[in-house]
Amino acid sequence: MLEANRNPKIRTFTYSEIDGFSGFVGNFDVRIRKKARYTTSKCNGCAACVDVCPAYRPHDFEYGMAQSKAIYKSFAQAVPGVVQIDKQYCIDCGLCAKVCELQAVDYNQKDEIIEEKFGIVVVASGFTEYMPPVGTLGFGQYENVITQGRLERILAPNGPTVGHLVRPSDGKHPTRIAFVQCVGSRDSQTNEHCCTTGCLLSVKNSKLIKQHYPESEIYVIFMDMRCTGKMSEEYSMATREAGVHFIRSNIGRVWEDEKTKNILLRFEDTMNPGTLQKLEVDMLVLTTNMVLGEEGTHIAKMLKLDMTPDGFLKEYHARLDPISTKVPGIFLAGTCQGPMNIAESIGHAKGAASSAARILQAGKYEIELIRAVVEKQETCSKCYRCVEACPYKAISIDENGKIDVDVIMCKGCGTCTNVCRSQTIQLRYYRDPGFDGQIDAMFASASPQEINSSKTT
Repeated sequence: MLEANRNPKIRTFTYSEIDGFSGFVGNFDVRIRKKARYTTSKCNGCAACVDVCPAYRPHDFEYGMAQSKAIYKSFAQAVPGVVQIDKQYCIDCGLCAKVCELQAVDYNQKDEIIEEKFGIVVVASGFTEYMPPVGTLGFGQYENVITQGRLERILAPNGPTVGHLVRPSDGKHPTRIAFVQCVGSRDSQTNEHCCTTGCLLSVKNSKLIKQHYPESEIYVIFMDMRCTGKMSEEYSMATREAGVHFIRSNIGRVWEDEKTKNILLRFEDTMNPGTLQKLEVDMLVLTTNMVLGEEGTHIAKMLKLDMTPDGFLKEYHARLDPISTKVPGIFLAGTCQGPMNIAESIGHAKGAASSAARILQAGKYEIELIRAVVEKQETCSKCYRCVEACPYKAISIDENGKIDVDVIMCKGCGTCTNVCRSQTIQLRYYRDPGFDGQIDAMFASASPQEINSSKTT
């Protein structure tokens, strides 16, 4: 991101969102809402204002496990490296403006609307970690039940605990840790899809903890381990050999010891059926699913993209064209399309960049002329079944109630012509009079015997 921000040929709109979208390939009109940071472009990120700010807020990047000032930098590697003010927690003391030598603080700053034209759109909105409902295996109910995202921040050297493994309730080092797989995954009650990365994530974090704290007792509780990918199974076996315990089971009950704040689990080991087991751990880590999130859903609505049953953006063809969408000129990259690991995301991103460059370098976009056309507006009965039937949303209704076909969006599938009773819409090169002429010519050159045989068949 830093490299892209420094590239003179790339313009970055950070802390922004799409507020309006229209157009077609080569000529997309995008309305961008640049949110107010309450600091101007003069800010150099010196953080002098952060030092004097007396107000605090939960740190979003740290999952609320730490606090930041009301004027803050999103995270250490944020681009650009400037601060912003959270008006919800700001107490309007004015200290940040007083200490800013560059006078970069602007309390009256408003959202800015920017309108731009683009030829190609690549959607790379990413994923959001699934948050289980409160009470699911103790999540949100007991402090020492956390998700993999929170564990990643705890283990990070620049995280809230500076990389030291501690549990949230009392800051003590946990010696017994359990990982529970497929929380919100492969479940008809929540998400039926597999996150594809959860198994390796637990393997990676459990081995990492075991390397730094050899005395730790770590348990991975699963029903199916799906460690796919190059050297993944070997990595999983190495983790087992390092002393991590793998238990095949579904958790039956989770509760907390009120005195020690330890987490107790009741389950049946499927390798020893018929026997209930009890396990007490210092901390429980839930491996949750990948979901698209509100941002990705908003983008899908703005760009009129379809979504798959699992809630991700839908590609044009899952196997033959997995990067394009039904809208020409809009491509998908990364986990907005579905769960995938880093290597897969990079491959998809390169494919999207290549597809975009192919169109941009050509300077033109060729389409087949087999498209739906409106023959006679006066014959239209205004039932608008064609609008509802079009799978590509290429047919619209203008202010006068007349139908209009977007030849760029249209794919020439002919669905609209099948539902149009008045034959107002026809498919270019496949009009009914053309077929009538072919049929007449065929029967005119045929003998009576051939005509009779064709009728019987």
